[in-house]
Amino acid sequence: MLYRKNMGSKESWARVIGGALIVACSLTQIGLTPLGLVLSISGALTALTGLIGFCPACAMAGRKSLEGPR
Repeated sequence: MLYRKNMGSKESWARVIGGALIVACSLTQIGLTPLGLVLSISGALTALTGLIGFCPACAMAGRKSLEGPR
């Protein structure tokens, strides 16, 4: 793989569920306005980082990978 996972399974599931809730709430409450679309995209990206187990922001902040050094 091109990346090493830097999130545990609990955090990954929380990101997937949280991202889905952000998408659902922004589209139902705000609608297809520019703000609603921006929030939906951010929720989708949050869910995507949970699905793949890698967060670029956490990597930039210095979080080490779970697999250890290669």
